[in-house]
Amino acid sequence: MQLSTKRYTSINYISGPLLFVEGARDLAYGAIVEIHVQDGSVRGGQVIEVSERNAVIQVFEETRGMDLAKTSLSLREDVARIGVSREMIGRRFNGLGDPIDGLPPIIPEKRLPILGAPINPVAREKPAEFIQTGISTIDVMNTLVRGQKLPIFSGAGLPANEIAAQIARQAKVLGEAEQFSVVFGAMGITQREAAFFIHEFESTGALARSVVFMNLADDPTIERLMTPRAALTVAEYLAYELDMQVLVILTDMTNYCTHPSVEIVLADGTVARIGDLVDSVVARGNEALTSLPSILS
Repeated sequence: MQLSTKRYTSINYISGPLLFVEGARDLAYGAIVEIHVQDGSVRGGQVIEVSERNAVIQVFEETRGMDLAKTSLSLREDVARIGVSREMIGRRFNGLGDPIDGLPPIIPEKRLPILGAPINPVAREKPAEFIQTGISTIDVMNTLVRGQKLPIFSGAGLPANEIAAQIARQAKVLGEAEQFSVVFGAMGITQREAAFFIHEFESTGALARSVVFMNLADDPTIERLMTPRAALTVAEYLAYELDMQVLVILTDMTNYCTHPSVEIVLADGTVARIGDLVDSVVARGNEALTSLPSILS
């Protein structure tokens, strides 16, 4: 039980979504903090750089209205984590794992780091089992196999979202006794696209077997970087701890790769590598994690 919490009050500079804290060398890179604003509200943030002089915090929400003299922050978690549970199936969340479907928060069975679980390459099995997508050109010409990563490249004006939604509602593993679920992650989508996905999942019944993460274009920039990691962490939990067959669909990866927030992180000395997101895509034993990222080129 935590009896006291250290507060940092030496905030000396705010620049856009970045908050600079002097003398906070004991904060660790990647730690999640709570920012206490003078109006009583609490905002979230993540440590993206620690030096001898300053710690740099990227704020999840806007920094407008923050008073340097009256704003403080405290450590919430040593690394970005997400609460996971079987009850997440059938629910919708934002990129940070907070419910956005109007239902109560889940009671997590575990809180796992969104950096993902390390996979021993020796544990990987040769992909062999077929996943039926219901789209003949994929099933016949470029078959999706359990434990495989299969990108979908699209161009402007082509129905990439419609294909992603169609696969989410039609995909299934034939002749298998294991439970099958879909983890769907959307990054940088518009309100119109979000409404389309919500309608597709709810009207077709696909939501009953899916965990949906949605990051809108006007959501905090750092949330866009955390959305696919949160989705893959939940998928790892369902596959490797609950022995389910999991298909991960990520759209649109272009918004993750080219968003200006990646340039902010790079400017602060941190490189966000897209390859880090696919290390967990693997078939192992009776369970498998399969990835289907959508890329607008």
